[in-house]
Amino acid sequence: MPDITTPPSTRTGFDPAAMRGGEFYKLMTASVVPRPIAWVSTRSADGVLNLAPYSFFTVASSKPPILQFNSMGHKDSWRNTADTGEFVVNIGSESLIDQMNATSASFDHSVDEFEEVGLTAEPSTVVSVPRVAQAPISFECVRHSIIEMGNSSLIFGRVVHVSVRDDVLAPDGLPDFRRLAAPSRLGRSDWGLTPETVARQRPANP
Repeated sequence: MPDITTPPSTRTGFDPAAMRGGEFYKLMTASVVPRPIAWVSTRSADGVLNLAPYSFFTVASSKPPILQFNSMGHKDSWRNTADTGEFVVNIGSESLIDQMNATSASFDHSVDEFEEVGLTAEPSTVVSVPRVAQAPISFECVRHSIIEMGNSSLIFGRVVHVSVRDDVLAPDGLPDFRRLAAPSRLGRSDWGLTPETVARQRPANP
């Protein structure tokens, strides 16, 4: 356990205004870690399936339930969501890291990534976009809004259905972190695996 009472003796400063965007991106992604991954499945207006991982991803609201992922540039996921109004956020597992990584390639928009990397497109319950059959959790979403910010598009989706594989559920009915074994993105080419955990109860209000 580090001694939090003693500040580090030296620090290196970084000025984003004096750095190239790509270099500052590397600093940010090596610092804001670990990042959960939204494995987003969409369908184009022409019916072509798309699947891509996004580590700029979080819960934006719980009531209504809204998930958010950021697309740096106008990629296929952005275009398909804008055109059709639907997407699915799949939560992958450690056993799917190679397929998740493979779908990060810049395939032509005519390529079906499900077929390209050997995954099964399974019909969703509510939306017309399929989920990844091998993924333990899938959030079916309808487009809430898309906000352009800098070089990114912030894509918000209202969750209309969630499916969770039974074998990752704990006795309390919620996903078990260790059974789920969802990988995370770190800096450079590093991925995070299931870490050790500790429990802390949130303090009561004073």
